[in-house]
Amino acid sequence: MTMKLLEQERGVEVTWTPAPARHRESGPAVAAIISAALGLVTLALVNLGTQASRAFNAWVHGIGRLWMPGAEGIGPYSGKETLSLAVWVGSWILLHLALRKRELNLGRWLVVFLVGIGIATTLLWPPVFEYLAGH
Repeated sequence: MTMKLLEQERGVEVTWTPAPARHRESGPAVAAIISAALGLVTLALVNLGTQASRAFNAWVHGIGRLWMPGAEGIGPYSGKETLSLAVWVGSWILLHLALRKRELNLGRWLVVFLVGIGIATTLLWPPVFEYLAGH
């Protein structure tokens, strides 16, 4: 699209051509939303596992103590967050590298993201959580 402006009094003609819109592939966006869902599902599953098994609870707490100052004060939550963070960042890096040059259907992947968030939320919902943890 070219637009010409003509100022008659001065006899000046100005032509403006906008830069073409740069197309961006949707792969990086899909990588970001799917990795976020994976991180949240990991948090929900690890939370469930720490309530269901004392050995798993101790292992998760040990992971948090490896690097987090004050992990003793917050218990296995430090390990839950560590594992969730590792899955989120790791999957984001891997998915970004795999999908960065691909054009994907964002609508379809948004549904996958929402299903993942729904699963994570359901696993953390007290009636479901307590049933699955054996309380």
